[in-house]
Amino acid sequence: MTSISPLSGIDSLTGLGGAAAPGVATTAPTSGPSFSSVLGGAVDNLSGLQNTADALAVKAVTGDLTDIHQATLAATRAQVTMELVSAVRNKGVEAFNSIMNMQA
Repeated sequence: MTSISPLSGIDSLTGLGGAAAPGVATTAPTSGPSFSSVLGGAVDNLSGLQNTADALAVKAVTGDLTDIHQATLAATRAQVTMELVSAVRNKGVEAFNSIMNMQA
């Protein structure tokens, strides 16, 4: 039968979930914007994009817009941003539901 040799240098790794291995210092969380402020900024940005797209659509319908490409690009930007925000929201709800279904 063959013997299994131990792994070298394994004590310098951190464990799962961010818990440090014995003898390893943990790092402090970095400072920066909170998740809620980033998400709020994204929603505000989405609102601004939708308002711009709506204003350009009204200009296109009334004939005040000289370049229809501006309205098309603004509408596409607003649509893609809406899809992204919706996907992030769906993943957040899915993660919350997954955490709530965990057994203690």
